[in-house]
Amino acid sequence: MIKNNKIFSIITAGLLLAGSACTDFGDINVDPNQPSNAPTSLLLTDAQTWVATAIGAPEGVLYTQQLSETQYTETSRYNQTTFDYYPWYTGPLANLQQIINLNTDDATKNAAAADGSNNNQIAVARIMKAYFFQYMTDRWGALPYSEALQGAANFNPAYDTQDKIYADLLKEVKEAVAMIDAGAGPNGDIIFGGDMGSWAAFGNTLRMNMAMRISDIDPATARSEFEAAYNAGVISTDVMYNHLNDANNQNPWYGRFITRTDYAVSEPMINYLQSVNDPRISAYAEPALATGTFVGMPYGISTAGDIPNSDVSFITDNIINTKDADQAIFTVAQVEFLLAEAVNDGWSIPGTAQQHYEAGIQASWEQWGVFDAAAFATYIADAAVVWNGTNADQLIGTQKWVALYMQGYEAWAEWRRLDFPALTPAPDAVNNSGQIPVRQAYPSTEYTLNKANYESIVAAQGADNLDNKLWWDTK
Repeated sequence: MIKNNKIFSIITAGLLLAGSACTDFGDINVDPNQPSNAPTSLLLTDAQTWVATAIGAPEGVLYTQQLSETQYTETSRYNQTTFDYYPWYTGPLANLQQIINLNTDDATKNAAAADGSNNNQIAVARIMKAYFFQYMTDRWGALPYSEALQGAANFNPAYDTQDKIYADLLKEVKEAVAMIDAGAGPNGDIIFGGDMGSWAAFGNTLRMNMAMRISDIDPATARSEFEAAYNAGVISTDVMYNHLNDANNQNPWYGRFITRTDYAVSEPMINYLQSVNDPRISAYAEPALATGTFVGMPYGISTAGDIPNSDVSFITDNIINTKDADQAIFTVAQVEFLLAEAVNDGWSIPGTAQQHYEAGIQASWEQWGVFDAAAFATYIADAAVVWNGTNADQLIGTQKWVALYMQGYEAWAEWRRLDFPALTPAPDAVNNSGQIPVRQAYPSTEYTLNKANYESIVAAQGADNLDNKLWWDTK
């Protein structure tokens, strides 16, 4: 992940260089060496580096018990309640809003067009904003949204409820895809390299995923949005975040293991993979050094430090010892599991639920480089895996849990929605309920910095802790 101060240094240097080439001093009130607007290409690059933070955070993979902590087990035991969302507003969201502003304002949009057509830059920024806001609302629930990102014009934004946020996110993504034009894609795009066809497919995929997320609480809207997004064209290849063999943009899991070995593959994950002879086990984990076999780390226990590292399986070397290991943003496996669920619910999607379910498993095997046709045929016939439409939530939920390995917050969201697999809370949980968290609490500074709005939303939702279910989490 590129460090923010590194990015800001790059932006500052770029601005100073741009200013030093200027020879027009017609306006004595404007310092040509300190222009007020950063190039939109740099704003976009900086915003996109935060994707690695979103998909590489440890909390989701711990809440869903894909991984276990080996020494300091506070997160696994739900010790932390409040989580800070301010960096998301002042970092990527502020940058994306600035891109929209610069490409909209008549005074700046012609200059901004040097980094791609105005429409395409705005479209990408809107899609990225929707991506980050969905990530955030699925962590915290209600958020400052419609009044956010106004800078000094509003330091105390009100909260929007999650139903209103989701309704607007669906609209934003739909409108963003519709405004894509034949002009140049944005410079500074480190995800798709300015390919607007890929951005349209990604936007449609996000919209489809958002629609399914609300399917239990608003099935009519979910079906309409899902079918329209699918028919508009979704991704057909995995969307990956490409890290570099460089300390400033390395895989965050590599960075975590430079000095400490705090995360091993969990006992629930290893036990499940072994129970169905799933070949992904060798792509997810390394054999325990003491035995040469795969051994999961017990989850959520206060005595984890008593277990020698050599006795358990750690994350595969292909991730923790590979600085430029890619991270999945959204995969074909995810798309196929969504389609399986939609068909099983009777929505108008081609193919059968079984076909999409099995295609999702195959896509995950291919993603992790373990696909073998004969082994796959045996696997999908296993009694614990074989398709059964009356047991769809359990089958899809379990296979999504496996396929979303290392995609923590997305895995957590889908586990909360589908409620499978059945996970046992941490034995030594320290939160009040002793249950697996279903949301994260607002930053404690909101009580002083935005007190009236904070108190209003907490009163509306009943509490502010790890146990408040989100609007869409109805099961």
